[in-house]
Amino acid sequence: MEIEWIWGLVGGLMIGTAAAMYLLINGRVMGASGILGSLVDGTAKAAAPERIAFIAGLVIIPAVLAAVLGGVDTHISSNLVVIIVAGLLVGIGTRLAYGCTSGHGVCGISRLSLRGIVATVFYLLGGGLMMVLFRHVLGII
Repeated sequence: MEIEWIWGLVGGLMIGTAAAMYLLINGRVMGASGILGSLVDGTAKAAAPERIAFIAGLVIIPAVLAAVLGGVDTHISSNLVVIIVAGLLVGIGTRLAYGCTSGHGVCGISRLSLRGIVATVFYLLGGGLMMVLFRHVLGII
């Protein structure tokens, strides 16, 4: 088995465990875009410290693991404009879909939510189509 598959499995287990813990401890679905959105628009109020810690963990833990393990090869584009536009499009998409892959994909599918399943199918289709368009048709990435 290739090491990338093992890292994918480990990452999936970590996300699943975090989602289960978040649901059991807070009684809420762990949707990263919703958590970040509530901090940005100011609706987090009393839950802000917890949500800031969650978002910080999303950034800090991978950085620490990459430093400890000697970095990882992400195959990300070196074109900064592409990275910024992609990030903005993902952010817009998560707001339009009222959630992201952690909320709909991990938590929604595990709860057999029809909305989560449908949203995840469309995320995957949209991502696949964009990859075909931008990599194979336009040659941008």
